[in-house]
Amino acid sequence: MSIFNIKRRMRRRLRRWRRAIWTITACAVVFAMVCLEMPLSDQLKNLLTQDEPAALETLATLKEWAAENEQSNFEAAISRTDQPRIVHTGKVYVCGEENKIIGILKPNEILELLSRHPNWQGRLDDEGEVWLEEHVAELSETCKRKGYIGLDSTGSLSLFEGKPDKEKVMRTFFQIDIKSMETALPKEVIKQLHDGIRIQDLEEYNSVLSTFSDFAVGPAEKTKH
Repeated sequence: MSIFNIKRRMRRRLRRWRRAIWTITACAVVFAMVCLEMPLSDQLKNLLTQDEPAALETLATLKEWAAENEQSNFEAAISRTDQPRIVHTGKVYVCGEENKIIGILKPNEILELLSRHPNWQGRLDDEGEVWLEEHVAELSETCKRKGYIGLDSTGSLSLFEGKPDKEKVMRTFFQIDIKSMETALPKEVIKQLHDGIRIQDLEEYNSVLSTFSDFAVGPAEKTKH
């Protein structure tokens, strides 16, 4: 057997071992975070998607398992007492959300409502109120009608309801390296960003974020205002 074949086999074996170690480590980390009811951080999500396609498949499986576990924890918390709770229902979009209060329901009524809507995810807020939400991979109607992406007063890329000069921030993404951006992009693009880039569909939304993510300073922060 030639030295090249030996090296090739060793490299394949090393990749398999690395993949196995990576998967075991990722599973352990996510399992521990789910047990502690901690959300996956953006840094961890990025790490889990940096490897080869197997990593993406593993992340999807882990996220599905984590969601199921969170749902089980929610249902257990609801069933633990006979306490009626204020119930909100709504949709959480990639950009924006819609919700309403449907009333005060007993635990069995909440669980029955949840069983009729398998796409809903349940959670309790800090005040003990119930939120039954459907996550939708689309923009809300408000975002489609009034959404602009621009810079806020701190130089962070943000989503606005209306023009940025109105300062009605809906979501903040990440801090921008202004000097680097101004060096790399045409002046008309910079002006357009300061004026506000109109967002009318998910493709435009993702395209704008992808373009300016090259100039992000540190990990992206996604907070609602």
